[in-house]
Amino acid sequence: MNATAFPEAALRPMLPDDGPLLAAIFQESIDVLAEEDYDEGQRNAWASAADEPSFLERLEASLTLVATIGGSPVGFIALEGPGAIAMLYVHPAVARQGVGSMLYDAVERLATGRGAKQLTVEASDNAKPFFDAKGFMSLHRQTVEIGDYWLGNTRMEKAL
Repeated sequence: MNATAFPEAALRPMLPDDGPLLAAIFQESIDVLAEEDYDEGQRNAWASAADEPSFLERLEASLTLVATIGGSPVGFIALEGPGAIAMLYVHPAVARQGVGSMLYDAVERLATGRGAKQLTVEASDNAKPFFDAKGFMSLHRQTVEIGDYWLGNTRMEKAL
């Protein structure tokens, strides 16, 4: 076995041309990784956000980091303001291989360096265990309306 059999992930800032790839990662992640927690209608409604111009605008207005393997995007995280994690998505092909942790850890360091006292996230049911493991505390359950569908998530925070 050689080192190229398992290429390492790298981080970089979002580039202007990343929009379509990040939208595809967002949609594929929801479709595959959230399948056990949300029904097809809920997943389709949630994933439809990638088709809106506001999706790219939100990423561009945030501090968005992209994880790459072999130069190709495989995940991303968006930090809004000093400490709100707006999005954290990885392609299903690299799920549970440390890409999400790498993205999260980088944003936590950046937020701390910028003086944030806490991080917040509205974690989907499938993402909640990830944030639990990162030391987040659940504040409350909530529902979000997307089109004709309601999706549950958990508002969480972590003191820095």
